[in-house]
Amino acid sequence: MSDRPFGERDIHMALDGELPIEERGQFEAWLEANPEMKVRSERLADDIAELRKAVAGVVDEPLPDRLTTLVKSGRGAGAATWWNWKAAAAAAAIFVVGGIAGYVTGTGLPFAGRQEEWLAEQAIGAYATYPADLPHTVEVGGDDKDYLDGWLSKRTGLKVVAPDLTGQGFELLGGRVLPGGNLPAALLVYKDQAGNQLSIYMTPQPGNNIRGTYTAEAGGPNAIYWLNKGFGCAIVSNLSQDQMRDVARNAWRQLLAAAEA
Repeated sequence: MSDRPFGERDIHMALDGELPIEERGQFEAWLEANPEMKVRSERLADDIAELRKAVAGVVDEPLPDRLTTLVKSGRGAGAATWWNWKAAAAAAAIFVVGGIAGYVTGTGLPFAGRQEEWLAEQAIGAYATYPADLPHTVEVGGDDKDYLDGWLSKRTGLKVVAPDLTGQGFELLGGRVLPGGNLPAALLVYKDQAGNQLSIYMTPQPGNNIRGTYTAEAGGPNAIYWLNKGFGCAIVSNLSQDQMRDVARNAWRQLLAAAEA
């Protein structure tokens, strides 16, 4: 039996039937021990079922007349082309359905999954793109917090108040404005004395009382996210789960208080 950490990628592999048989037992145990990831797995399974229903019958449709000649002449590689056409049609249908699903939410997001998953992926991407040890990671430093809060608030339309995380040993380095889909996003960057980085990514986002965790890949940074009060927030770091929860709980209390003030 494999003895390794599991993550989001393994969920997709399991649903696609690509997870090695010898790892299935440990994977199922991991899901039971991580209720949020189990819920994510169930949601993804539901999405796959809906997509399959949406494209049901595509592979049984007759070949278009404009391609029949190619197949009969052999220029289309015969049966291989026949199957490839149907596979491509099914893939295109899945892409269209996924794209529509993203836009129906009112966010204009491409085919990338649910709102919160997209938010977490953007936050992890920002965390990796702007590491704390680079001199130009932030546009505005954290030495004038009031100015930083006002600057980010003006440019994102959110009431941004950088949380005070000194109690957890993190110093605010500053922030910058990033593209967040069709709307701007605010990125706050923190660092502790051990060199650990922590980022807070915020953008206007619909959704009420949606929260969870997200890991793009095993061994990669983790995101804890919320969607509430008209904005989405994701906190990203490589800290342990207990440390992440402690920091995230403190940060969210301050962000929520600022949004309600």
